[in-house]
Amino acid sequence: MLVGALALADFKRREVILGDVALESEAHILLTGIARITCLNTRSERVTVALLAPGPIPEFPSPPISQFNFQCEAYNDCRVGSLSWHNFDVITVHSHESAFKKFHQNDLKQWYRLLLHSSTFLNLELRDRVAITLLDLCSDFGIEESRGTLLGVSLSHKDIANLVGASRPRVTEHLAQLEHDRFVIRQGRQLIVRVGKLADSMTAHAA
Repeated sequence: MLVGALALADFKRREVILGDVALESEAHILLTGIARITCLNTRSERVTVALLAPGPIPEFPSPPISQFNFQCEAYNDCRVGSLSWHNFDVITVHSHESAFKKFHQNDLKQWYRLLLHSSTFLNLELRDRVAITLLDLCSDFGIEESRGTLLGVSLSHKDIANLVGASRPRVTEHLAQLEHDRFVIRQGRQLIVRVGKLADSMTAHAA
């Protein structure tokens, strides 16, 4: 019933899928492709704050936070299904709570990641924020292979810098160090992350 109720739409790379108002008014599910959440920074530049794998598209806060003008955009070709929250409630009212729980957990996951990646309140060093971001990306887009986890999405250093809230040159330095330490292997424009060893190094570093 849920699948049959979805209004489907296709989006090309860099097309705006949803603005912050639409993100609140309906339930949206990314069916295929990769999307990204962007917002305006303090210099009114639009930056990427999250990359989304297929699944529920998270909600974002109401004013005054909306001054950052959150948008969901197509990172590559995407298909999105949408329906009103009223219809979502009607369809899922007698179902298992997992439908609601999935949307709620997805919202929490994205906000938790944003906090870890960019917040100075937690006193995380940039190396840790870069490492956490790589591990998160591997969780969502990783493909296991003999050398580690291949990131199935090709990211520029600027993309990663936006995700961790730092400058591109500093992120490039840390990525180079991770590569030197053999936690990351470069394959053309893609990265292979040795997830277990990187996670162990973060634990040892924290201790």
